[in-house]
Amino acid sequence: MGNLFNYLVRAIVLLTAIPIHECAHAWAANKLGDPTAKNLGRLTLNPLPHLDLIGSVLMILTGFGWAKPVPISTRNFEDVKKGMALSALAGPLANVLLALICMVLCKLWYFFLAPLFSVSFGVLSAITNILLIMTVLNINLAVFNMVPVPPLDGSRLVTALLPARIYYKVMQYEQYIILVVIALLLFGWLDGPLGFLNNAIFGFLDTITGFLGHV
Repeated sequence: MGNLFNYLVRAIVLLTAIPIHECAHAWAANKLGDPTAKNLGRLTLNPLPHLDLIGSVLMILTGFGWAKPVPISTRNFEDVKKGMALSALAGPLANVLLALICMVLCKLWYFFLAPLFSVSFGVLSAITNILLIMTVLNINLAVFNMVPVPPLDGSRLVTALLPARIYYKVMQYEQYIILVVIALLLFGWLDGPLGFLNNAIFGFLDTITGFLGHV
C-alpha cells in the first residue's frame, strides 16, 4: 500500500511539476524574444507535449525523471547569454514556487481546514503526506536541474558566462556528461551535496510559511 501511495504522488508530480517547469522555460524564452517553443506547442500546462516516455516511467518508479527539452533558438535573443540564462532559470524557479504553494496548502490543511471539518486521522495524514511529498519532489527537481552540467538548466547559467568557443565545445559532449551524472546519482555520490541543498531550500520555505502554524 505504501508503494502504491508513493507511485500515486509521483504521478501527480509528473503531471504538475514537470509541465510547469517546462512551460516556464517556454514562457521565459518567449518573453525574451524566442517564440520557438511557443510555436511548437510547448507554452502549455498540458502534460502531453512535455512528457518523455522513459523519463516519465522513471519518475513514477523512482522519483527521478525528465521531460522533453524545450527547444530554444538563441539567435532570437537580443542578448544571447542573458536569454539563455534567464530562460534556464525559469524552470527551477517555477518548481520552487510550486513547492512553496504546496507547503502553504499543507499547513493550511493541517492547522485550519482539517480541524475545522473534524476529519479522520487517516484523511488528515494522507492529504498532509501528499502535499509534503509534492513539496519535497518539487524542491528535488529544482535542485537537480541546477547542477551545472549539460543538458541540465544549471549548465545554461554557467555556459552563459563562457566564451562561445568553449561553450560549443562543452555542448558537443553533453550527452556523455549527463550519463556520468546519472551514474553518480545511482551510486549515491551526489546524495550529500544535493541533500544539503534540498534541506536548505525546504528549511527556508518552512521558515517563511512558519507563521501559518502560529496564527
